[in-house]
Order: sequence, then structure tokens, then C-alpha cells
Amino acid sequence: MIDLRSDTVTHPTPAMRKAMFEAEVGDDVFGDDPTVNALQERAAELLGKEAALFVASGSMANLVSQLAHLGRGMETIAGASTHMVDDEQAGHAVVVGTSIRQLAENPDGTFDLDELEEAFRDSRDAHQAISGLVAIENTHAHSMGQPLSLGYTRTVAEIAHRHGVPLHVDGARFFNASVALGLTPRQLAEPADSVAFCLSKGLACPVGSLVVGSKDFIHRAWRGRKLVGGGMRQVGVLAAAGLVALSDGPDGMIARLAEDHVNARRLADGLAAIDGIESAGGLAQPTPGQLDPSRTTTNFVVFRVREDRAAFLDALRSRGVLMIDYNHGTVRAVTHYGVSAADIERVLEATADALRETAATPAAPTTTPANAAAATALER
Repeated sequence: MIDLRSDTVTHPTPAMRKAMFEAEVGDDVFGDDPTVNALQERAAELLGKEAALFVASGSMANLVSQLAHLGRGMETIAGASTHMVDDEQAGHAVVVGTSIRQLAENPDGTFDLDELEEAFRDSRDAHQAISGLVAIENTHAHSMGQPLSLGYTRTVAEIAHRHGVPLHVDGARFFNASVALGLTPRQLAEPADSVAFCLSKGLACPVGSLVVGSKDFIHRAWRGRKLVGGGMRQVGVLAAAGLVALSDGPDGMIARLAEDHVNARRLADGLAAIDGIESAGGLAQPTPGQLDPSRTTTNFVVFRVREDRAAFLDALRSRGVLMIDYNHGTVRAVTHYGVSAADIERVLEATADALRETAATPAAPTTTPANAAAATALER
């Protein structure tokens, strides 16, 4: 099975498994797990920040960052389709006690800088929330994984700092961005006050994310991690995989992300030549019509199919390929460690066959409100 649903489906490398087996451990809540401490030091050094904190997931990384930056009743300014807005169960409101002022994004994943300037609240007005944070997502998922440039990040940071507000980068795929832009992680992280990144996506670790920033910020995030139940004990067995992933040697996983980007572009080029594949529309490809492969700059490929989407995905699965039903009626494929150039050729063949099969199959009956309600009741 070639699994392109996400880069979270990766399995640890042999070097990671060996390091996990041999990991020296302690109690991380007491701060004496040497492998976790080494990972945090490596992450901070790599991104040029004072300190780092190992957490269980990307959502937790964003959550503890907000807890560290914000007080109750404050507000974050962020893109309307970002993970913090769309995919974290409103944790900013439920846990942090804050709101998010949403800005519409452009097809390159950025938002309008004039709109950002106008989004800050007037703290002298008792009716308004207090602007406390600006957040950007790099890479930007809904724009088909576009990397946000250093220049843009720097300008957003300058605007935020002029208003006395820090900049947080939700960098779940931060290293995909740095590789795609030809920048070191330190260069790309430099303007930000805090950066969160995932180990468990393109870097192929089984679990974990890191948050980096100043020592004071990380202390507050550490307290936030404990608050949300994120205190971990002998977790060096997981941190060991992260140390391998962030290493400079042949077992390191950062530089090889370029292979995923090449494979994604190879996939996009092939898909664009297949009848029945269309532009994703929306942020992923604003121009309707044929899929534009040039939009594939990291490891995301997002597209539409002319035939029934669910039937297409089922037909793909029967041919040993997994993709995912994505936002706004699209299909997403994500390349990652373990997917080769030969696999991409198999995927293209399976896609063409699946489209031919679904084109020859009558569409399923339209779901009526009555049977839709019955189906929902059964699911519950």
C-alpha cells in the first residue's frame, strides 16, 4: 500500500529505532531525562533560540505557545484557514480563554499586510479585546503547502513588534519551508518570537513536536504543558528519534525533505496530464481548469476529480494507493519518507485506472435530507 494521506503516516527509520532502544532516560517532569534535554538543546540551537520544549503533538505545541504568550480575554491575529483556526477544536477559546481575529489569506498563504495593520485592537477601548499575538503557518497547508518567505515573515514580525505583540510561527512543516526556500532553519526562524515544529510529519519520528523561543517564554510554555496534561516521564525513548531526525549526519531527516518535494512535483506533473484531474480551486489553485504543477513547491498535491470523489478514493484504495478527502471538495496527496519515485509512477497508473473505473460507474443516488438524517443517527 502506498499511503499518501499525510506525512504523519511515516515509520521511524532504522537509526531511530536503534536510538530509541538504547536511549538513556530519566523523569522529564523533574527535568532529568538526559535525552529529552539533549533534544531540546539541539532544537534551540538549530533554530537560533534560547530554549526549547518537547511536547506530544503539534496542536499541543500551539496550545502551550498561546498559554505562554496570552492572558485570558486577549486575541490572536491569524489566517482564517490555518490549523489554529480550523483544526484544533477551538482550543484557543476552550483552554486558553482567548479569541482569534481571522484574516483572509492569499493563494500564496500570506495575508494582506494592510489588513494586518488594521486588525490590531485599541486597548484604550474597554469594549475590545486586547491584541496579544500574531500567528502565521509555515508551510501553509490550505494553499497546497506554500512556504512563506523570510521577507514576508520578517515584515509580519516588524508590524507585530511595532504594536507590542509577539509573532508565533506554527511551523508544523517548518523544515519543508526552509528546504524549499534554500534557507537554514535559523535564518527562517530569526524574525519569530516562537516557533513550533513537528517531528512526526516529514521528519518521520513516531511522536512529538517542539516549541522554541526565549527562556522566559519556554518556562511559561512548560507550565502550560503541565496544565494541559502534557507532563511526560521516561520520554527519552521518543526524544531519541527526534535527535536522530535533527542530526547533521547521514541519518538526519531535514535535507532529505528535498526528495519529497521532487516526488510531489513529479506526481503533480503526472496528474496534470491525466484526463479527469482538475484544478483544486480556492487557495490551492485559484485559477480554474487544469491542475498547475508549478504550485507544488513542497510535499502537498491538492486537486479535484471530475468523477465522484468518494468512488475515486475507493477505486484508488483497491489498487493499493491511499489519498485523502481534503477541504472544499478536493483530494490531497502528501509525499514523505518511504515514498519513492517508482511509487509515484505506480500512483499515476492507479489514478488513471481509478478514474476510468469511476467514469464507467453510474453515480450513486443523491442523498436526501431524510436518509442523511438517518445516516447521522446511525453514526451516533
